[in-house]
Amino acid sequence: MSLWLPGAPCTPRGCVEPAAAAAVVPRTVRAVARLTAVGLLLLAGIALLPLGRWIPADPVRRWCRWIVRAAGVRVRIVGAAAPTGGLLLVANHISWLDVPLLAAVRPARMLAKSEIRRWPVAGPLAARGGVLFIDRDRLRALPGTVARIAGALRDGAAVAAFPEGSTWCGRAQGRFRRAVFQAALDAAVPVQPVRIRYRTARGAPVTAVAFVGDDTLLASLWRVASTRGVIAEVEVRAPIPPEGFADRRALAAAAQPEADPAYGDGGHG
Repeated sequence: MSLWLPGAPCTPRGCVEPAAAAAVVPRTVRAVARLTAVGLLLLAGIALLPLGRWIPADPVRRWCRWIVRAAGVRVRIVGAAAPTGGLLLVANHISWLDVPLLAAVRPARMLAKSEIRRWPVAGPLAARGGVLFIDRDRLRALPGTVARIAGALRDGAAVAAFPEGSTWCGRAQGRFRRAVFQAALDAAVPVQPVRIRYRTARGAPVTAVAFVGDDTLLASLWRVASTRGVIAEVEVRAPIPPEGFADRRALAAAAQPEADPAYGDGGHG
């Protein structure tokens, strides 16, 4: 089995709590307004994509935060600043919201499954945006993928990855797969771990934003836009220098986030 294949046991029915009950019409109007705002921001980003390499990082960060905020989710980023130069950003993976949240920390080239390249509209846009595609079904392709990631890191780019290999609901979390950390060792660049949580203002975990299992993107978009009072907490840990780690296993273990105490031992369900 490929090291890139997803292995999360999370499903929408078993793990995702629906949005709190509310009057149907106001909730529908709110969700439509939020999704319209997200769509307009995405269209603006697509229009500016040809100029992407000349746009400073700060406006890109703000645009990414606006996308999450337009979906009705407040953003709270705490912790260390992302350094310049080659950097591997790694984070746990819960929702499609994680992608703009990581870019709000530092704009980066994302890793994505190769199937996305064949998607209409999204595939060509992702390719033009510098996405690094992974063929997760072919183990023999893994060394070439690691080499491409290492090359981008050596060139001074930030590369963002979700090493769990799949999305998890937040009640459970996966172990970081090791392959991507080999690229950081080969390129001699630091790894910056990021912990993403979705909570209420009182600190209670929210799973309605999770995009897991056989969930559809449309269903997840609607659920996120219909949910009130969600805060995305982005904890940026200090960069981990590659020196001193004997292999990718040790480096992955150092970057692995601890279990969320709100869920006890972090077990499933």
